[in-house]
Amino acid sequence: MAIGFEKEKRTFTLQTTHSTYQMKVDDFGFLVHLYYGGRTAGNLDYLLTYYDRGFSGNPSEVKNDRTYSMDALPQEYPAMGMGDYRSSALIVHNVDGTDCCNLRYVSHEITKGKYGLEGLPSVYAKEEEADTLKILLEDGVSKVQVLLLYGVLEKADIITRSAKIINRGDHRIIVEKAGSACLDFVDGKYDVISFYGRHAMERNFQRTEITHGNYVIGSRRGTSSHQYNPGVVIAEKDATEDAGRCYGMLFVYSGNFMFEAENDQYGQTRALMGLHSDLFHYPLDKGQELVIPETILSYSGQGLGKLSQQYHKCIREHICRGRYRDQVRPILLNSWEAAYFDISGETIVNLAKEAAGLGIDMVVMDDGWFGKRNDDNSGLGDWQVNEEKLGYTLKELTEKVNSYGVKFGIWIEPEMVSEDSNLYRAHPDYAIQIPGRGPIRGRNQLVLDFSREEVRNHVFEQICAVLDQGNIEYIKWDMNRSLADFYSMKMTQGQGQVTYDYVLGVYEFLDKLIERYPDMLIEGCSGGGGRFDAGMLYYTPQIWCSDNTDAVDRVRIQYGTSFFYPASAVGAHVSAVPNHQTGRSVSLHTRGVVAMAGTFGYELDPGKLTKEEKEEIKGQISKYKEYAKLIQNGKYYRLSNPFCDSVGAWMFVSEDGEQALINVVMLEIHGNMTVNYVRMKGLFPDAVYEDEAAGRCYYGRALMEAGIPMPVEMGEYVSYQIVLRRKNK
Repeated sequence: MAIGFEKEKRTFTLQTTHSTYQMKVDDFGFLVHLYYGGRTAGNLDYLLTYYDRGFSGNPSEVKNDRTYSMDALPQEYPAMGMGDYRSSALIVHNVDGTDCCNLRYVSHEITKGKYGLEGLPSVYAKEEEADTLKILLEDGVSKVQVLLLYGVLEKADIITRSAKIINRGDHRIIVEKAGSACLDFVDGKYDVISFYGRHAMERNFQRTEITHGNYVIGSRRGTSSHQYNPGVVIAEKDATEDAGRCYGMLFVYSGNFMFEAENDQYGQTRALMGLHSDLFHYPLDKGQELVIPETILSYSGQGLGKLSQQYHKCIREHICRGRYRDQVRPILLNSWEAAYFDISGETIVNLAKEAAGLGIDMVVMDDGWFGKRNDDNSGLGDWQVNEEKLGYTLKELTEKVNSYGVKFGIWIEPEMVSEDSNLYRAHPDYAIQIPGRGPIRGRNQLVLDFSREEVRNHVFEQICAVLDQGNIEYIKWDMNRSLADFYSMKMTQGQGQVTYDYVLGVYEFLDKLIERYPDMLIEGCSGGGGRFDAGMLYYTPQIWCSDNTDAVDRVRIQYGTSFFYPASAVGAHVSAVPNHQTGRSVSLHTRGVVAMAGTFGYELDPGKLTKEEKEEIKGQISKYKEYAKLIQNGKYYRLSNPFCDSVGAWMFVSEDGEQALINVVMLEIHGNMTVNYVRMKGLFPDAVYEDEAAGRCYYGRALMEAGIPMPVEMGEYVSYQIVLRRKNK
């Protein structure tokens, strides 16, 4: 098994192909962390050091031994109230008014297979692919228990962590803070790589030194957010794309989260991932438990690129589910940027005609098809087809679209309600609002209280009544505002559990939808990339990457996205120019190259294109379909950093190394322009590769060491695609 326990020294060792994770139960019953890094052997408890630390508390059991302090020891699950003044993974408020949880080892269990989490998404695996370790800790006074969960996918180089907080005492407790993973390092020379942004410019790359003091990112918005992504990398200072030690922490959750990193007074580093402590006060009565969302850990000793590939494979094979997990996704034509709210049945039929002629697989009817919905100020919650506006029943419309050999998809926003809607007029209490206060609006809409089962059921019945009317094969699930009024009629024990229970309600709704429509493709969206996380990918195998379809901005957005998420998860489309978000005009070729770094599609009206543009689109579609499996399942390599370099470059290499697709976008042009050389990655050094278009052959080693010079051409944002095939075996 990948998990071992040395009984004499009470040491747990978790092994993956290239990493080792070790911890032990010490003489006082504390679970202390020993090591996480490159694969090794033996007992590493010699790494622990004990000194008299001034102003660092000592547990009562150690008596006069001032060298033992939780304030200095690396820990698996640090709790507040035990003399550790660093950031805590757990804060429990007790009935006596204290914030203390003295967790000690009780027992453990090692089993084959991967644990699951009730009501929450998590990594899954076949029994032979994973092992599980459960460690039970308990506070002897309050009887609060913490069940630590570790999943080890040995061949995937993945370790998962989660926790259950269980109240075995007689009195209610309030969980004020709860994390799923803590990484304690005995040294402190690390950077943290995080991904910040805003609506229409998500997941910008940021690398910051972890210094003394706390580095904190997170979300209080009810979603994982456009502003910060719940995936971070802890990297040694000299770690690059291709070399150096780095650690990933990816939170499998779609709501409020918090990541903390600090370099403590002794030069040690602590990194924590979990639920955000703001707006969170979760009551647990006797016998109740709270499940903390999972964090996926992975280690690479070969730089950031290898770490990303490990996460890509994990998400593709152990997070995404359903019919489309391994299938090439249909190429979409979405009506939004083609017509916005000004749609009719004829609009959709005409798009289907154009799609059929171009080789596009599916037409998606976006916002505006239901209720009184001619702008974004009304109609949300009234999920009835506006047949007067469309001029068709939904059954007639889907049949008409299908008659052209084109699939039909539809846009929904189930979590939202307009005040100008029949639903709100009938059930104003369904919306999240604080009694006695005016509502906080976003996009002139309110959020439905999905923590309440009756609200979810009401919306579910309406949505299913629509989906049952025709051959609908795709849903775009959108969410276009953040939560702000944190209140629920359901919460009789206080309002500090709304943010958590709301997300579980969304997951429960999605589970029911998938169970009822198992063959339907669902694409997640939240104003584009506002909920782009591993939790949503468990239910929706692709997510609209950003509402910003500008190809130049997308090079940077998709670069940041690639650190954790595979191309198969990235919704990416070619849109019209001038671009509707930036006003920039980029060639159709470059827009196609950039969109081919994801699930390919179009956001435009083909009827407005020239004959030449339509022919070019046919070529794009043909090329994408030829290389779609390589793009979806190949190894992804970043060849440049578009935030620093004058080119954006990336490539896909087949698992067997026989084929590669290189993509380059020139981001700068100057007078008397210098030549840019792009170095490849992932090829066999001694193999010969042929550039299919040019007919020229290169050794793999030459391509990786010296690279290829990009042509110097006039014009902005010129792009290139190079297909390499191995010649010799």
